[in-house]
Amino acid sequence: MQDDSTRGKLQVYSVESRGPADATCIVRCVGGIARIGRRFNVDTVPDSSGAIAPLVLEEINRYGRTVDFVDPPHNAKVLLSGKGVSALARGVILVSEDP
Repeated sequence: MQDDSTRGKLQVYSVESRGPADATCIVRCVGGIARIGRRFNVDTVPDSSGAIAPLVLEEINRYGRTVDFVDPPHNAKVLLSGKGVSALARGVILVSEDP
C-alpha cells in the first residue's frame, strides 16, 4: 500500500455532468492517494484569474464498484462537490489538502 502522507493528485479527463454544487468527472490519479471525504484545491486552471473554492471528493467509482480511494495510475469516475465545480475541465489538476 502507498504512503498516505502524500497529497492526492487527480487530473480531470472529462466532466460527465455538472450541477450548481456538484460534478461527476472521469479522472486519473497522478500522485499520492485520493480518498473520499478529502478536500481538493484546483491547482491548474487555464485562463483563471482568481481563487477557486475547494472541492470535496464525495464518491469514487472504479469499474462499477464504489471504493474508498484511488491511487496512481488508476482512473475512476468521481463525484466532487463545492462552489468550485464550475472550474472543472479537461486537464485540470486537483490536489488534496494536507491529510
